[in-house]
Amino acid sequence: MRRLVLAPFMVAALGCGNWKRVGSEPQPRPTETLTALLNAQQFYQRLGRLAAGDPMPFVGSVAFAAGAGDSVVAVLGLSLENRSFAFQREGNTFVARYRVSISFAREGARSVDLAREELVRVATFQETQRADESVLFQQIVRLVPGEYKVTVTVRDAGSTAESSATGAYTAPKLGHATTSAPILVYQATGRGTRADPLNLVLNPRGAVGYGSDTLLAYIEGYGFAGPTTVPFEVFDEQEKPIYHDSLTFRGGREVESQVIRLAPDSVSLGELRLVIGGGNGEKSASALVSFTQAWVVTNFDEMLDLLRYFGQDDRIAALRRAPPSERGRLWREFYTATDPNTATPENEALNQYFSRITGANQRFKDEGVPGWRTDRGEVFIILGPPDESIENTPGTGNRVVRWSYEAYRLDLYFVDETGFGRLRLTAGSRAEFERVMTRVRRE
Repeated sequence: MRRLVLAPFMVAALGCGNWKRVGSEPQPRPTETLTALLNAQQFYQRLGRLAAGDPMPFVGSVAFAAGAGDSVVAVLGLSLENRSFAFQREGNTFVARYRVSISFAREGARSVDLAREELVRVATFQETQRADESVLFQQIVRLVPGEYKVTVTVRDAGSTAESSATGAYTAPKLGHATTSAPILVYQATGRGTRADPLNLVLNPRGAVGYGSDTLLAYIEGYGFAGPTTVPFEVFDEQEKPIYHDSLTFRGGREVESQVIRLAPDSVSLGELRLVIGGGNGEKSASALVSFTQAWVVTNFDEMLDLLRYFGQDDRIAALRRAPPSERGRLWREFYTATDPNTATPENEALNQYFSRITGANQRFKDEGVPGWRTDRGEVFIILGPPDESIENTPGTGNRVVRWSYEAYRLDLYFVDETGFGRLRLTAGSRAEFERVMTRVRRE
């Protein structure tokens, strides 16, 4: 479960409109590409999110709705990971404390600044290591319409680690016969007037796992005089329409609310653009369909290539052969079958695997190919970092690196036989490594 930190209010599910498919079953785009697996911060920034990297990585978003009078209600949501916090044991639980500082700055006016200190409490040490979205923070701010520079800083009280992110946002004027932009949420409750509290839980990343959760978009209509139909469309990365719907507002009410539900296994992987209205009144929001929220990977074939060292060869082969209509179901089955702890929402084995891919790319940059594609990268991904790494003295012949793994009683030798910097496992080391690899995968 995610730990939710926000002002207290009731949250419930809303009804939804009826989807209509544009054309036949959507086909995968030939131009789909692997998005920033190793730079999620950059990818989310491109989507217009507030995104910060280490040491306290977070992703945030800001949504706007009409407030009382001419005011605007801004909702800021942050998505954080337990593993970033310095937890301490308190009795039978583990506790982390952090501080969020927020600034909405508008030129020529006094900025709106506030700060909150929050606590995260989990029952087990394993939960402190979660790498998925495990903490949600939310803050509501009332503003006047205008252009704002929004700055958010998250500071961990236990380690003093701190990260910041800044973005430019427009708090729109939401007059009569207008709608809000689509607001990506986990839960929402409609309201009847502008003065009513805005009861929703933002999806700060705007992300949904392929073949798993459902993407929810909350939309408000304001002051329609009578029945009004407003178009709603979803576009893929190539601006191809993949869904359309018409939202009908009955009129005669100060605020009317609707929620659209979008199943992620029925659309292409990658970025989606959700659009309501048309012409000058068009409003939009960007969403992401990825294999999971933990890794921004949006190309099916590239994902299977990345899993080349993971094992499960039969299942991966089945995924590779699967027609597009079966991919969502088979991916769900693969995710469940490889999950060592189904009591948690994340797949710890896959999280560790992709973390090691990241580590290999960072460590082995000197061979002219991505680190994970080197022999050292392969060993690192499957066995983890060595207990000992020793390299021969420069100038004494071909470069030789020895890695030792005490738990496996294993010594591996990497040799640059050509002198061009490519370190290869020797034939004997390759045989020993594959023997141990078979044992590790079996266990």
